Amino acid sequence: MSISAGASPATPPAASPSPVIFDLDGTLVDSEPNYYEAGRRVLAQYGVTDFTWEHHTRFIGIGTRETLETLQREYGIDAPVDELLAGKNRAYLELARAHTEVFPEMRTFVERLHTAGHPMAVASGSSRSAIETVLAATGLDAWLTVLVSAEEVAQGKPAPDVFLEAARRLGAAPETCVVLEDAPPGAEAARRAGMRCVAIPYVPETATDPAFGSARLFLPGGQKDFTADAAHRWITKDEKYEDRRVR
Repeated sequence: MSISAGASPATPPAASPSPVIFDLDGTLVDSEPNYYEAGRRVLAQYGVTDFTWEHHTRFIGIGTRETLETLQREYGIDAPVDELLAGKNRAYLELARAHTEVFPEMRTFVERLHTAGHPMAVASGSSRSAIETVLAATGLDAWLTVLVSAEEVAQGKPAPDVFLEAARRLGAAPETCVVLEDAPPGAEAARRAGMRCVAIPYVPETATDPAFGSARLFLPGGQKDFTADAAHRWITKDEKYEDRRVR
């Protein structure tokens, strides 16, 4: 077939920007100190006085309800899980409103993705009210409006439910999505969802966890290794960054 004079060959359509799904706690914001303090306060009300930060780190990446179910069993607490959950949520929301730190490069990254037209969502093990409170308190709600809580799906991480629901709400195929995660259960959930994962360990000791082995971009040093520029170049398939594992 010939091309008439003055016509130019059709240009293939540009690829749509990849949808990006963020974990919240430990990935976008450093909320774990608040979650630890909220949990410590609630457990103390039921006679548990030896709950330490080291105990708390076992549950990073696990939904709040699942965490409290385990702690209820381990400490032999008679109160219903719903009572513990309500108490911890109240304490956490008070702390979160007072102060929640956004990782600076993550804020820059979210702004850059928004400017470039990437659909974005937050998929978290936290309650819906906690997610909304943190995003509002930090100003991230200006860019992140699609939210999924583990309360809204059948199973929390490491099941893929929250990520699959986030993709559904974005109108995106799971395989086109990129997940940012700080914890092994979240990385495993991304793998099960069939999504590419950028892994940024919050707890340094978890960097060797096998669940991070499926991450397509792995930053073992956590947030100190993360830059908005490098992450965006990788997501947009800059040859220098694609499938790079930073060690």
